[in-house]
Amino acid sequence: MSQTQAMTREAALRIALAARELEGTDAPALVQALAGKLDLPLTEAKLAGITVSDLREILAGNHADMNCVVGVTSDRLKTAVRLLWGEGVENSELPPLDPYLEGDMPGSIRVACASNHDEALDGHFGSCERFLIYQVSPTDLRLIAVRPTLEADHAEDRNVSRAQVISDCQLVYVQSIGGPAAAKVVRAGVHPVKIARSGPAREQVAQLQTTLASPPPWLAKIMGVPAASLEKYVEAAEAQ
Repeated sequence: MSQTQAMTREAALRIALAARELEGTDAPALVQALAGKLDLPLTEAKLAGITVSDLREILAGNHADMNCVVGVTSDRLKTAVRLLWGEGVENSELPPLDPYLEGDMPGSIRVACASNHDEALDGHFGSCERFLIYQVSPTDLRLIAVRPTLEADHAEDRNVSRAQVISDCQLVYVQSIGGPAAAKVVRAGVHPVKIARSGPAREQVAQLQTTLASPPPWLAKIMGVPAASLEKYVEAAEAQ
């Protein structure tokens, strides 16, 4: 597998823009330099961990023969690092994230959506390029992460590995999923939901949001709360 093939389109876009910022550095050279530091595949998650010191070390290291030079200003280095993080990347395929800190949405659940483009729910579980991760409460809905699947697909069991990518979620929305894959997702503690028609992921999750205050039995079980439809029976039993 070539280094170019071992990247998502988003990662390749970030590297190309960073190389443009680093005068005297071409994109293929920067790809090779980053691969030597981060190992393949180069993913958005790995690029998000790059620091200015890391980039300076990469450019000043053993890559002079690959046209990587360190004769750039600190400001350009900082800008290049922000581009590698995905900040200010025009025409980025990834939607912007909403601010989120663990614990600041009490009573919320986490939902993954299989996606190939922008903020769309348009992917099959076994072949989507990324999962969009939403934190959802009755009063709030936030996109908190975008998780690429390229690295998971190099695992011995790609379905198990993909399930681990979203194992902190309660639900995963997909256009389709095979039986064996669904069993592995359920085993990871995630409930798969098929949405056959592609469309905006946020709209689908917003529909789910309207049910959280009084969840149906299947969703109540996932949330670990009493089902609204059973409340009258509980009240009757307590009155006896």
